Amino acid sequence: MDRFVANFTLRLDAKGRVSIPASYRSVLARDGFDGLYCYPALALPAIDAGGNALMAEIATLIGRYPPFSQERERLALALYGTSETLRLDGEGRVVLSENLKRHAGIAGEVAFVGLGHKFQIWEPSRFKRELAEATQMVRALKAGLGSAAAQEAPGARE
Repeated sequence: MDRFVANFTLRLDAKGRVSIPASYRSVLARDGFDGLYCYPALALPAIDAGGNALMAEIATLIGRYPPFSQERERLALALYGTSETLRLDGEGRVVLSENLKRHAGIAGEVAFVGLGHKFQIWEPSRFKRELAEATQMVRALKAGLGSAAAQEAPGARE
């Protein structure tokens, strides 16, 4: 598997370390990175995290704008300027900085949430609320898709 999938809730230890889920470490290892890039999510109280694939995606996004343009500079500031490189210890643990924990509201437990090319790190109760909202939105989208398909079916407009 070369994607971050599933979600896991783990505890910070007494030294403030948390284990990166084994399946996530495997994706990072296949990606050729022995650490973790993290930055405060732009629109959510979470931490975006990943490896070289995530950094390549950010570089592609930023590269769509002309050099020295305001948009390019702002994206670079918001994404690269707030990124941190965390090193995994021998047991696959990292220490989240105080800045990252404060942004996500993390204290004792951490929820890891796979998003395919990256994963997010959440305070578990915040993640549960966000997941409930996302599930509700997806159900509404699905219902809308079903209605649109029924309207397009042969004989539906007769």
